[in-house]
Amino acid sequence: MGEATRITPVRGNARIVAASLMGTAIEYYDWNIYAFVAVLFFGPLFFPTQSHATQILLSLTTFAAGFFARPVGAVAFGHFGDRVGRKSTLVASLLLMGGCTVAIATLPTYAMTSRWLGAGWIAPALLCLLRFGQGFGLGGEWAGAALLSIEYAPKGWQARFGAIPPIGCAIGVAAAFAMLLVVGRGLSESDFVAWGWRLPFLASAALVAIGLWVRLKIGETPEFRAALERERPPRMPIIRVFTRHTGALLAGAAAVVCPYALAYMSSVFALPRAIGPLGYPREAFLFVEFIAALVPVPALIFAAGYAERTTLARTMVLGGLVTVPVGLVFEASLGSHSLWIAGAMLCAAQFAWGFTYASLAAWLTRLFPVQVRYSGFAVAFNTGGIIGALTPIAAQMMSTAGAGGYVGLLISAAGLLIIAAVTLVRPMELRDRTALSQAAVSDSRSRQATV
Repeated sequence: MGEATRITPVRGNARIVAASLMGTAIEYYDWNIYAFVAVLFFGPLFFPTQSHATQILLSLTTFAAGFFARPVGAVAFGHFGDRVGRKSTLVASLLLMGGCTVAIATLPTYAMTSRWLGAGWIAPALLCLLRFGQGFGLGGEWAGAALLSIEYAPKGWQARFGAIPPIGCAIGVAAAFAMLLVVGRGLSESDFVAWGWRLPFLASAALVAIGLWVRLKIGETPEFRAALERERPPRMPIIRVFTRHTGALLAGAAAVVCPYALAYMSSVFALPRAIGPLGYPREAFLFVEFIAALVPVPALIFAAGYAERTTLARTMVLGGLVTVPVGLVFEASLGSHSLWIAGAMLCAAQFAWGFTYASLAAWLTRLFPVQVRYSGFAVAFNTGGIIGALTPIAAQMMSTAGAGGYVGLLISAAGLLIIAAVTLVRPMELRDRTALSQAAVSDSRSRQATV
């Protein structure tokens, strides 16, 4: 009987777990395959007239363009997620994200548009447009997937169910590295640059079809249905978020910066720097990145269980405390020219990522009431994501200016930021509990005064 009780929550919600896990894995495969291919190959393909350092910086800029689209997508998808429902919004985000990814596979390069149309700039412009579309779609994805898991979660399992989208994210990142390794080993350098880079993007079509098949078979979350029965959703959920939950919005965005800084400094920044100026062999370093990308999976599972035994905030603070020293040794480890030392640092960064990310979804969920939860969650998550995504660009600019030895301080600062955010803000249920307690005390005093 005890064993059946332990396995029921997952087995009874297997379809929900699959929809959240697979959808997020596919979305983050799409998102990160762009990031990795962009920093390794898009420079000469789409910005051939620039210097190598400028090519990397411009490639990072197209990468960041998606992040500026994400808050816009968060507002749009959050609006419909709070008014129409979680399921249909998630299906729409997956379709948009996957469609843009497949379209990138068909893009002409700078040389092609220059030869055909006499305007090479059209190629990078289309690239930025499709990256913006990816960001718009992803703006509603993670919040919706997290709410799908958490609002279906049995009592006492919110943190563990909330860790499902981050696990999907880690799987998507590892799959992106694995795809690059497989395609890279099967093709020559010239073939990969000529046409092989398109294959990882084309593979997204099959993945999106699987994700849609799973998501179309799920129903609306019980918590959202119950909220609709109690009251009609607000006409403009985002306005209520900004006017009534400003502190929660700011704290949520601040907390999100840390996992994003860890993820992109250890991949998008470290990858071209290691393979380029530092001279690591490309396939060897890609393999190290692939191994490091697997570290968050056990870290997320352990951290989610730890959060259920303690608190969400304590788990996130612990992740922030691990992040600070990772930033302090980041550049020295990467510049050691040792795959072992660099790999150990990347694994430590991914371990810290797992601890900061495991409880993030459940913590963000508790900052906002159900009626505006999708909007608040999505805007906070994607606004913080912009700041975190800018860290590799800032680090590249620092390196170009001769201050490369200090780039790890960006990571350490993000670790301190998440500690401050979760320490200073009260989750929604704690604020409600405090307000009720204060009201009860006030009412008691009023009755005593009357007597």
